[in-house]
Amino acid sequence: MPAQPLKTPSAPPAAGPYSHAVRAGDWVVLAGQIPLDPATGVLVEGDIAAQANRVIANIVAVLGDVGGALTDIAKATVFLVDLADFAVVNGIYAEAFGDHHPARSTIQVAALPAGARVEIEVWAYLPIEG
Repeated sequence: MPAQPLKTPSAPPAAGPYSHAVRAGDWVVLAGQIPLDPATGVLVEGDIAAQANRVIANIVAVLGDVGGALTDIAKATVFLVDLADFAVVNGIYAEAFGDHHPARSTIQVAALPAGARVEIEVWAYLPIEG
């Protein structure tokens, strides 16, 4: 089955020619989520904690749109503009995921879209029923 874009009405508006979520067999791959307010499409105000919380909320919303949850995530990649923010983001991530510990990579990057300080992309295992 070819990869199929999925409808994600809870996601912030796409900032380019991409889909927020794509199904590829039993996998759903989410585009990297940055801390955009889905109602306004504007970067949330506040510190790295506010941004990280918004990113997690966006991931939860997009996964919910496609029938998934954080516990379905097998792999996450965290992009940070400043690795000095790692401890704060890691704490928020740990609280959100609880006992579920997907494989994860964290990478420092030079910049992120819209001036974001954090972006997270995930792969979720959501077998096709039937």
